[in-house]
Amino acid sequence: MNINETLANLRGTYLKAALDIADCDPNPEHQFDNWFKNAVIGECDEPNAFTLSTIHDGRPRGRVVLLKGIHEGKLVFYTNYSSAKGSELAHNSNVAMTFLWLPLQRQIRIEGTIQKVDPALSDEYFAKRPRGSQVGAIASPQSKKVDSRAELERYFQEAETNAMGKTELIRPAHWGGYAVDPNYFEFWQGRDNRMHDRITYEKISGIWHLGRLAP
Repeated sequence: MNINETLANLRGTYLKAALDIADCDPNPEHQFDNWFKNAVIGECDEPNAFTLSTIHDGRPRGRVVLLKGIHEGKLVFYTNYSSAKGSELAHNSNVAMTFLWLPLQRQIRIEGTIQKVDPALSDEYFAKRPRGSQVGAIASPQSKKVDSRAELERYFQEAETNAMGKTELIRPAHWGGYAVDPNYFEFWQGRDNRMHDRITYEKISGIWHLGRLAP
């Protein structure tokens, strides 16, 4: 199989829906909420998964993480503060988020700035996590090089042993939430002949302005 021929011949049709400014809520947060509900109802795999893009020494870096809440208009996810992305966010608070829901032929791009959430919110979420996930958060030196899978398993076993007999586990200081404060949204709806709909929201002086981009 020639991968370049395969890639060149991959074709999809986009006929599921259309999107016009008149169809959009004036508030992008409400529009996001509507589309997210559609993704859940449409049984999209991991509808809360998104690509988080950060900057490292002037270079973009991306990875998929999970949206875990929306608080006061800010989009919240949780991770290890000592991870690679945690270091990048400490140096540059500008981020981008990309959601892709292929069954609906939809994508949402979001740009904004990020900051850590209140520790109380991180504590509340950590307490709701499955115990195994709590132990994993305590055990993993995320983004650090390890010699083997066996080393990772040893870290987990040590943390699990230390947790034995404890009814509740305390959130480690190196783990918690981040909140993205958006200043840009783009809602993309696939259309026929690659003439896709792209509706944007830009926040200017605290007011959201809608527009349309060519595909």
